[in-house]
Amino acid sequence: MSTASEKNRPKNASVPTFDNILQAAERIRKVVKHTDLELNLNFSERYGANVYFKREDLQVVRSYKIRGAYNKMASMSAEVLADGVVCASAGNHAQGVAYACNHLKVRGMIFMPTTTPAQKIKQVKLFGKDQVEVKLIGDTYDDAFHAAKIYCDTNKATFIHPFDDVQVMEGQGTVGLEIFRDADFKIDYLLFAIGGGGLASGVSTVFKQLSPSTKLIGVEPSGSPTMHNAFAQNKVVTLENIDKFVDGAAVKRAGDKTFEVCRRNLDDILLVPEGKVCSSILQLYNEEAIVVEPAGALTVAALDQLKDEIKGKDVVVLIGGGNNDITRTEEIKERSLIYEGLKHYFIVRFPQRSGAFKEFLNDVLGPNDDIVFFEYSKKTARERGPTLVGIELKCKDDFAPFIERMHAANLQFEYINDNPTLFEFLI
Repeated sequence: MSTASEKNRPKNASVPTFDNILQAAERIRKVVKHTDLELNLNFSERYGANVYFKREDLQVVRSYKIRGAYNKMASMSAEVLADGVVCASAGNHAQGVAYACNHLKVRGMIFMPTTTPAQKIKQVKLFGKDQVEVKLIGDTYDDAFHAAKIYCDTNKATFIHPFDDVQVMEGQGTVGLEIFRDADFKIDYLLFAIGGGGLASGVSTVFKQLSPSTKLIGVEPSGSPTMHNAFAQNKVVTLENIDKFVDGAAVKRAGDKTFEVCRRNLDDILLVPEGKVCSSILQLYNEEAIVVEPAGALTVAALDQLKDEIKGKDVVVLIGGGNNDITRTEEIKERSLIYEGLKHYFIVRFPQRSGAFKEFLNDVLGPNDDIVFFEYSKKTARERGPTLVGIELKCKDDFAPFIERMHAANLQFEYINDNPTLFEFLI
């Protein structure tokens, strides 16, 4: 069954087009907020460039995802919408679909991974009201996706793909239109996050038409290099394991359609460690009073990798979303400190005698070092007892002297920051 908009599309329109993005902008105009493009003085000074933030965290659902979801659903016929819609999402796409369902009075079934932050689940229900039902299933987006597809097959509902759908890409592309129209300068660099590739496909289509000299840089988390690996192998690949921390951009497989568009349009894809993302989240909050989610901080975190080539340039950084869950704050701080080289964990085998720990405090611990974790249980009939010790430093350069003092004290120890399996089990 075809939709009204599909009947009007060229038969070969398997990729987003600039003209259709113009139509999408008009279609969503009364529902989607035209977000700010603002010069950030701190980051401009830090990088010796003019750094502008496109603030999609200020969107009506606090992310750009409303654009693609609403454009897709508003393009569908009343007959098709009457059968309901279904989506799978780790949060932001679900909120966009939920908002569109409530606005268009369409029944929606939202499948989300069980790992989705509680704040995003709550927001989906808030935006969708009585028009949507949320089902939590699986550990990743891909698990929720497969469950949603099965539901569609048995209930004749329409699946609203979060990225690998042309009309979704065209809705996301309206971000690019706003950026270009609001910029009274030539944009040298444009950075945007990549999960499945919908935003990158839509925005890059606009800029290839209106500003082909702009360097288009996609950014992915290191733990989920989906599009990066697809570029390297010249085909869409499925990752066996991913780090789900950057939940808005952590997918195991990029879209088949988005891959073709991104491969043609993008100049580069940068990978950013999750710890660096955490540092950027804290930096934006502490210095700019901007609340971003991990996926929203990806582009800001990538600026360090471009610091030499963007000097004197005009750079636009697309901040994709601000749906951060406050309960994740401690994990964000922990990941940031570890990435910055300020927090270290050891298994230390202390001699089981009086005064051993006092010697550690006096001879090993530096004046600015702090014990933030200590777990010890005395073992009978052993000369040494294993202790889990967490140390926080004031400066990462203090790490090498700390290790030297450990050796000088003849302590037996194992550093576990570099042992992911042991670290995840113990910490």
